[in-house]
Amino acid sequence: MALGIDIGGSHITAAVVNLETRTIDTGSWKRTRVNSQGTPGEIIDAWAEVIEDAFRTAPVATWHIGIGMPGPFDYTEGISLMKDQHKYDALYNLNVKQLLAARLSLTPDHIRFINDAGCFLQGEVFSGAARNYKHVIGLTLGTGLGSAVYHGTLAEDANRWCAPFLDGIAEDYLSTRWFIKRFHELTGITVKDVKALTELTTSGAHVQQVFDEFARHLSAFLLTFIKDESPEAIVIGGNIANAAERFFPAVTRELENNNIHIPLLQAALSEQAAILGAASLWKPEV
Repeated sequence: MALGIDIGGSHITAAVVNLETRTIDTGSWKRTRVNSQGTPGEIIDAWAEVIEDAFRTAPVATWHIGIGMPGPFDYTEGISLMKDQHKYDALYNLNVKQLLAARLSLTPDHIRFINDAGCFLQGEVFSGAARNYKHVIGLTLGTGLGSAVYHGTLAEDANRWCAPFLDGIAEDYLSTRWFIKRFHELTGITVKDVKALTELTTSGAHVQQVFDEFARHLSAFLLTFIKDESPEAIVIGGNIANAAERFFPAVTRELENNNIHIPLLQAALSEQAAILGAASLWKPEV
C-alpha cells in the first residue's frame, strides 16, 4: 500500500493505492484546494492534513508516500526550486521532503517525488493502457501539450511542448487553442473547446477538416519523437484524446506510411493516472 499524491498549482489530490492489484481505494480519494501563495507552514500543513485523512487508521510506520510535483524541483533530495511561478514561491530552496516528514512524524525516506509531467505516463505504464510495455512515449493533449518518455524505470518529462514546429512551437498546433483558432478561421464560429466542436450539428465538413489537419500535425510531431526515442507504443491522453476516433485512424495511417507500426493507445486512467503513477514509486522493482 502507498499513497499517491498529485500536487497542482491550487490543489492536492491523494488516494491510497494497492500496489499488488494496482488499483485505487476509491474511498480514500481526497481533493482539497491549497493556497499556493501561503507560507511554508500553511502549505505543508494543508498537504499533511490531506495525507493524514487519506491514511486514516493505518499506522504511521506503514505509510509510504509518492508525490507528483511540478518542476523545477530536485526530485531526489526533495528540494523545491520553483521561483516566480505564482505558486509555492515560499518553498523555494527549502527541503520539502524533510519539512513534510517532520510534520507527519515520519522519516524522510518514506517520501518520494516524481515530476508531475511524467506522472501521467508512469500511471499508464503501471496500471493503464501501456502496462505491458517497457519503452513508451506519451502525450497529453489539452490546454497545453505535455510529453513524457518511459524506458523501463521512471517516466520523465520530455519537455517537447516548446520544440520548434512549423511556424512556431509544437504547442501552438497541438492544443485546444489551435482547434479554436483554426475552426474560427474556417467558419467564423467560436467554440469553447474540442468537446464543443465534436457536438456541433452543423459545419460537419469543417469539423472533420480541422481534425484531419490536426492529425497531420500530430503525425509529423510524432515522427520526430519516435525517431528520437524508439518506443514500443504511444499513449495519448488529455481532453483532446476524448475525440480519438476523429483523428487516431488518420495518425495511424500516416505513421504506417512512414513504416512505423507500433500501437497508438488512448490513455485509460484519466485523472487517476497521476495518483497511480506517484504511488508506483513504491512498487518493489523501482
